[in-house]
Amino acid sequence: MTAIISMDGDVALVEVQATRFDAAEAPAFKADLAKGIAGGPRKVVLDLTRVAFMDSTALGALVSLLKMLGKDGSLAIAGAQPAVRRLFELTRLDAVFRLAETVPDARALVRG
Repeated sequence: MTAIISMDGDVALVEVQATRFDAAEAPAFKADLAKGIAGGPRKVVLDLTRVAFMDSTALGALVSLLKMLGKDGSLAIAGAQPAVRRLFELTRLDAVFRLAETVPDARALVRG
């Protein structure tokens, strides 16, 4: 999976470039993020603007990311398309992950 990780002060911005985030992509995504945030930022904004489809394996990778950040970490998801947002709602993970419409809104949530 192609994900671009950049820094904005104390916040890591992870931009997912794929339109599908599924079982084929999740392992590489999880490994890339583990390397990208190891010993680094504890505040992460995940930009899912381009993602039109996501499955339960991808959700598992996001749960793993949340665990990697630890209790002092903060994660917000920006730009979830309607089908992706609906997956969060159906699995009730919208209560676990903070969803924002835009990247600036998500940054505000993690800095909050």
